[in-house]
Amino acid sequence: MTTEERDEEASRSGNSSSSNNFRERIREFKWASLVKMSKQWLRNPLNMALFLWILVVAVSGAILFMVMTGMLNAVLPKKSQRDVWFEVNNQILNALFTLMCLYQHPKRFHHLVLLCRWKQEDDVTALRKIYCEKGTHKPNERFHMMVVVLLLHLNCFAQYALCGLNLGFRRSERPPVGVGICVSVAIASPAVAGLYTILSPLGKEYGDEENQMDRKVSLERRYSFASRGDDESDLEWRGGVLDIWEDIKVSYLSLLCTFCVFGWNMERVGFGNMYVHIATFVLFCLAPFFIFNLAAINIDNEVVREGLGYMGIVLCVFGLLYGGFWRIQMRKRFKLPGYSFCCGRPAVADCTLWLFCCWCSLAQEVRTANAYEIVEDKLCKRREEEVKADEDGVIDPSCLPEKMKGDEALSPPSPPFIHREAT
Repeated sequence: MTTEERDEEASRSGNSSSSNNFRERIREFKWASLVKMSKQWLRNPLNMALFLWILVVAVSGAILFMVMTGMLNAVLPKKSQRDVWFEVNNQILNALFTLMCLYQHPKRFHHLVLLCRWKQEDDVTALRKIYCEKGTHKPNERFHMMVVVLLLHLNCFAQYALCGLNLGFRRSERPPVGVGICVSVAIASPAVAGLYTILSPLGKEYGDEENQMDRKVSLERRYSFASRGDDESDLEWRGGVLDIWEDIKVSYLSLLCTFCVFGWNMERVGFGNMYVHIATFVLFCLAPFFIFNLAAINIDNEVVREGLGYMGIVLCVFGLLYGGFWRIQMRKRFKLPGYSFCCGRPAVADCTLWLFCCWCSLAQEVRTANAYEIVEDKLCKRREEEVKADEDGVIDPSCLPEKMKGDEALSPPSPPFIHREAT
């Protein structure tokens, strides 16, 4: 056997062994666990919406790429047809990315406000949970967080500029330099923000983090011990979903000021800033209509224009699922009973209630929050006993209810009442 034949045989054996190892690794991979994790991930309504967004972006992006490279010339022989398909998918991608930036921008503005304020410990802790590794203190953390937040704002503004170019100019009149700059900045800024978060002190671990984590855990335990004495049994929704007129004040506020009441209720039950919820909910319910109808102006096909308009209306209706998502979080956190009229799935039932009866669902959530006290992210029954007086007619302060019903039921939002031990 010659040297060349030996080398060829050795290369064949090496290739066969590597292919066998690759096949063995594929066989050893637990596909059942992957499928189970995927199903669990998709059960979250927010993840499901994100998956649909990614799917539509992938399909439109693939069609746009094939039109640009000439892969569809056999199917679309006329240049006018290719131009229509290019512009339709370009406008769909532009609308989807603009909507994503609009939905994220209120939260990013809130983070910028917290960074500029940088006073309350709760605000600093909330920012650390989002931008810092393990949510612990980092050197010069405020400066590094500011860099990341400003880069994310740059991403939003670049996308808005790109949206303006796509909506304000026809394809033949659109400045290619401006489009290229906006696309580059919109893609690069979040990528740089992610790399900066990983490579800067925000993404590194330091020696004193264990002490910080131990202190955080001890504080959490202390809070939970303090709230164990409260009565948390037999928690239920206050009234039925259709009992919207049970509380006249709540019913009219829910009907006439839906977004404001929703944001206020979310803040007082501990689900984030009121103004962020209001702005995000408004954008979910209104932005798709304007974005898709403006995108349809530059499309010459009448059927496609009507289709984009209807798509915007449908997305606005499904924007009500934002309320359904937070109803799910409220039910899970406070261990409230779920409805089972949708195939025994409480999460689907919560979204259905908001989709078909948003005012009724909101009124029920507000009535429930009015009926209970919030103690460390848990619901406790209000004390309704009568005020007792001693023989001299002096009222015993210990017998006073924690909050009076009626006018104070819809007082301005305040942080949840938390029993804390003195440190």
